[in-house]
Amino acid sequence: MSKREMSKVKQSQVPLATLIGRELRNEKVENPFVKYGQAGLAKKGEDYFLIKTDCHRVPGDPSTAFSVFAVFDGHNGISAAIYAKENLLNNVLSAIPQDISRDAWLQALPRALVVGFVKTDTEFQKKGETSGTTVTFVLVDGWTVTVASVGDSRCILDTQGGVVSLLTVDHRLEENVEERERVTASGGEVGRLNVFGGNAVGPLRCWPGGLCLSRSIGDTDVGEYIVPIPHVKQVKLSNAGGRLIIASDGIWDTISNETAAMSCRGLPAELAAKLVVKEALRSRGLKDDTTCLVVDIIPSDHPVLPPTPRKKHNMLTALLFRKKSENSTNKATSKLSAVGVVEELFEEGSAMLIERLGKDFPFDKNSEIFRCAICQVDQPPGNGLSVNSGPFFSPASKPWEGPFLCTNCRKKKDAMEGKRPSSHTVTAQ
Repeated sequence: MSKREMSKVKQSQVPLATLIGRELRNEKVENPFVKYGQAGLAKKGEDYFLIKTDCHRVPGDPSTAFSVFAVFDGHNGISAAIYAKENLLNNVLSAIPQDISRDAWLQALPRALVVGFVKTDTEFQKKGETSGTTVTFVLVDGWTVTVASVGDSRCILDTQGGVVSLLTVDHRLEENVEERERVTASGGEVGRLNVFGGNAVGPLRCWPGGLCLSRSIGDTDVGEYIVPIPHVKQVKLSNAGGRLIIASDGIWDTISNETAAMSCRGLPAELAAKLVVKEALRSRGLKDDTTCLVVDIIPSDHPVLPPTPRKKHNMLTALLFRKKSENSTNKATSKLSAVGVVEELFEEGSAMLIERLGKDFPFDKNSEIFRCAICQVDQPPGNGLSVNSGPFFSPASKPWEGPFLCTNCRKKKDAMEGKRPSSHTVTAQ
């Protein structure tokens, strides 16, 4: 080898310390810090929340850690909110196949969230109690955020671009025309409260029961057209990070998404949560339970999120979210992770189980025992119905095209779709 060639080799060599530094920097990009704060005030004492930062996709493996943050706004009592707080996470995780990669795990989350919400609702209704709860349930895995929600608690995202985005959908009959149509088509009645003299007052409600919401967990006395099937949205943040504000309607009935975000920009998460609550109280006083969680997802070399510039009036908000194409490659994905860009990975809000569970739900057709896709209990195939279950139907009935469901979960599905009377007579078991 000539001296010139040897000189090139020496110039191309990189010291070991530099290589380690690069590796550590890359690791930091892949694994951001998650910092959080919580604040709230009670009016009725029916708000609950969950913060769990030590979850593992693979039990006992810290490298597979993810975090969960949730708000449960109970009504007609606290039982449903407490039950959902204690059981929902386990029900979601039990619906995800074991021994799969991180990417496959994230892709399985939306369907598992639907399963977990429905299973939690079904199990709670067996208790024979009539309370209900909204749920806003957030999982943070690296830069990927997955949000599932029923009711009118809410999660917003504030990014470094200064754009505030809503990651949930309000399931209120007053504002949501599509949900009103679904409830009435399933057998519910929607109208305002009639007072003495026949005057209609207040927001639109579902009767019987008088609930203002179209989706919740619990509410056995209202009717099963009030469904527990969540709206789910999954996004990937850029390596600049972002701030999540998760709160009950005691906040959102008082201040706007933008006001909540702007009231605490540039402050640590713990102080930010207190300021959001303070801003809500300053606007209208304590009219309802107020619970607020602030979650910062930030590069590990930043102690707090850097100050967010004010949003310019001519900013194109359409640039915030970019749909992930089916043909996207890793190279394309990395481009979408530029500063200020949030990649939308998944969004679905249908209340139909066939659309949420899909037709490709994993199960072994050759096995003599099937596992119900909802309750996760093993059943002989004759005790339910599944994808190719023609023998389980009369000629006049329409086959269920989704995964295997046991008899009880099939009845739950039919009730939510208005195919049988709602179960107002649920008894304790």
